[in-house]
Amino acid sequence: MELRQLEYFVAVAEETNFTRAAARVHVAQPGVSAQIRKLEREFGQALLDRSGRAVRLTEAGAAVLPYARAALAAVDGARLAVDELAGLFRGRVAVGTVTSVPSEDLDLPGFLADFHRDHPAVEITLSEDNSDRMIKALRDGRLDLALVNLGGKTPPGIETRVVTDERLVAAVNRDEPLAARTAITLKAIRERPLISLPRGTGIRSLIEEACAAAGFRPRIAFEAGDPNVLARLASQGLGVAILPESLAYFYREELHAIAITRPRLRGRLELAWRAEGPINPAARALINRARDMLEDPPAQPL
Repeated sequence: MELRQLEYFVAVAEETNFTRAAARVHVAQPGVSAQIRKLEREFGQALLDRSGRAVRLTEAGAAVLPYARAALAAVDGARLAVDELAGLFRGRVAVGTVTSVPSEDLDLPGFLADFHRDHPAVEITLSEDNSDRMIKALRDGRLDLALVNLGGKTPPGIETRVVTDERLVAAVNRDEPLAARTAITLKAIRERPLISLPRGTGIRSLIEEACAAAGFRPRIAFEAGDPNVLARLASQGLGVAILPESLAYFYREELHAIAITRPRLRGRLELAWRAEGPINPAARALINRARDMLEDPPAQPL
């Protein structure tokens, strides 16, 4: 088994296409196909299903993929560790974030810029996604650090530091009949059109779990990935937006915030990273800086 075979296999699995994978690894497509077939013969199992338009993982391929990623990450980490000992510091860190994070909560661009100034040879990438997919990307090693919105417990295999923790409120247009109220139960708005973040976000998961516990399904009429869009939809009288209290306060001229008393809901914005598995020196430095920035109780260096 050769490292290049694992590299080609991971590329095809992620691109779901041999041509794109070959371009990514800068090798002719027949060469990629030949090496993956050698890998499959060594395992004695087909790793890829080539029958459709898109290449898909077989059951065996899905089992092998995380180990292939880990092996490649371990080799990269070993090279970086030697560079670090030699006084060099380079590599790559991949960061993810939810949409529209207020700068008063976390100045993510400033944080990354400071890290870049201290480590100019480290390549930094930043992408936006929902929290569920970013948690999976952290576990898979495709992300090193992510700013996620969690509504419940910290997912297994993930370590976090809290950026903000605040209650969620029901926000309505000031002309709505509900605007006369200061508190409300979740059941009281079960028939109302709700305005929420999409599935896969921490707040949406929290709302759905709370509604299920109360014996009903939420009537989600509008959803958007940007919390500011939710606030503006509610300000137009289109429904009840479930928002962090600070955001509802920001739109206080157009929105009336109502405390949700049963159950009380809280949303957390957290920096998250993988708790176990290989971590390259550049990612380790970024994670330790994030820990220091958030002024949590001192943690042991990774």
